[in-house]
Amino acid sequence: MDVHSFDGKPYHGKVDLLAGGVPCPPFSIAGKQLGASDERDLFPEMLRLVDEIQPRLVMIENVKGLLSPRFNAYRNSIMCRLRSLGYNAHIKLLNASEYGVPQLRPRVVIIGISKSIEDTFSYPSVNIKEKLTVGDVLYDLMAENGWEKVSVWREQASSIAPTIVGGSKKHGGPDLGPTRARQAWAEMGINGNGVADEAPAKGFEGMPKLTPRMIARIQGFPDDWSFGDKKTRACRMIGNAFPPPVAKAVGQELIKVLENGINNSQSA
Repeated sequence: MDVHSFDGKPYHGKVDLLAGGVPCPPFSIAGKQLGASDERDLFPEMLRLVDEIQPRLVMIENVKGLLSPRFNAYRNSIMCRLRSLGYNAHIKLLNASEYGVPQLRPRVVIIGISKSIEDTFSYPSVNIKEKLTVGDVLYDLMAENGWEKVSVWREQASSIAPTIVGGSKKHGGPDLGPTRARQAWAEMGINGNGVADEAPAKGFEGMPKLTPRMIARIQGFPDDWSFGDKKTRACRMIGNAFPPPVAKAVGQELIKVLENGINNSQSA
């Protein structure tokens, strides 16, 4: 349903974590960066739900553009609002490639810890010594139909991917982003002008396109995760998602905060 119509009051005091990735176009450098003037800005709705639900923990994810100087006042207003609602507020830029995601995907993660529990939160430490490459991650998927040149392609695709894009209903069919991004894909031997239904077959010549499953793996999703049968819808869901490995790393730190709070209350 439309989040504007969602009433959080029935959940007041019953929720451990309220997490949301509010739409990024108002703050993305790929857009007009209209911020609060953009009709897609849902930070006010997120903060309304925090007020109505009063969860123990809050996590909000958005694009790196939110840290731009032009949004200093707006960003500070978000942090001040969280504090006024009874939360200790944290903000940090996390790079997905440092958490096992073979993609250039910096994301701002805002955390709120209710002042009713001890704030022991710390952002997850980087645990990947060597960044995964697109070639290594997609090799088996790219080879599944017997493409003879897959090993050569793997060597060419020896870097991390540009940011996967999801687009919207205004965007049209699935592809791998604007011209600059497609150029970066081409340097890795990938055709970014569309999305394929299956991996390249024997005898294929040229640059292969990625399938939705390949894009999902670059985003960090497990292979058994279903996005339905419609390619455009699947690519939008994948591209607009918060990479699961990064979410997991943050989530594990939030669990520690909850466990510490429970242990402290029991000992008291």
